[in-house]
Amino acid sequence: MNELEISKIENYLRKKFNNQSIKIEARENKDDSAEVTLADEFIGVLFKDVDEGETSYDFHMSILEMDIG
Repeated sequence: MNELEISKIENYLRKKFNNQSIKIEARENKDDSAEVTLADEFIGVLFKDVDEGETSYDFHMSILEMDIG
């Protein structure tokens, strides 16, 4: 993902969740994904998918049982 895409998605997520602490950073040696952090804590990975000319972005967040329990 390029910087413009990252910036647009970061702004979208910040507005959607009303949280300015969300940050998206490019991953080293990866152009199809980026890391998502919340208040400097890693929370997931954002993947870019292009299929038949349509682009979508998928956010994957794993929640460990020990974190909720």
